[in-house]
Amino acid sequence: MKIISLPCSFDNYSYLLICEETGIAAVVDPAEYYPISCAVADAGVSLRAILCTHHHADHIGGLDDLLEEFSGVDVYGHAGDKRRIHGLNSPVAEGATVQIGRNMGRVLYTPGHTAGSICYLFGEELFTGDTLFGAGCGRLFEGTPKQMHDALDTIAHSLPPATRIHFGHEYTAHNLKFAHFVEPGNAAVAARQELVDRQRTAGQPTTPSTLADEAATNPFLRCREQGIVDTVAQRFFGEDLDPLSVFTALRRLRDVF
Repeated sequence: MKIISLPCSFDNYSYLLICEETGIAAVVDPAEYYPISCAVADAGVSLRAILCTHHHADHIGGLDDLLEEFSGVDVYGHAGDKRRIHGLNSPVAEGATVQIGRNMGRVLYTPGHTAGSICYLFGEELFTGDTLFGAGCGRLFEGTPKQMHDALDTIAHSLPPATRIHFGHEYTAHNLKFAHFVEPGNAAVAARQELVDRQRTAGQPTTPSTLADEAATNPFLRCREQGIVDTVAQRFFGEDLDPLSVFTALRRLRDVF
């Protein structure tokens, strides 16, 4: 499967997924109409599906116009978002399958950012929307810390380290500043900061990362690491220091960082 990252709006990413055997394509998170329409035309593919990770306007802003241009498209999203994603005609839940040409994907239900947040896994390609970012995770608008922690923990411990993480926003540089703040002794964070600085200076996206990258540098996947536990203990005196409590404290810190 060929994957084209499409910068959209201010800092969003949409993705064009192409089955190279059949020419059938899908879009993950139609943030903006024009760049997606142009990418489909340039690639000469047949757009058959739109995969929504959640209902927020910055992720589905181009949906209505795409549905006008491409009739008969299957629109996927969590069943709970049926009334919040216009045109959703293929509601899915945990474990559901999605087929793009000859490429079969699987839905992971990952509530936390919203109640209906989902990720799409095609082989070792994971499309995470606003659940998992480069060196970060999404804000908790509708879900609980436990839901988000459990979702990230499941991703971290059930998928291979080589899994490629295609996330929904270009937040990596700022997320790494936070990662350094909470774990200043992490050499992997410093090395990734240098890489990301070079990428952004050259106008390159930081997506995708890998699950191995995230395990080494993403504080929200490192809630058992002593350095991070110590940082939380210094700032939230008297609170529990189990992984969920550490995650909750990290999210609170990141919200104001």
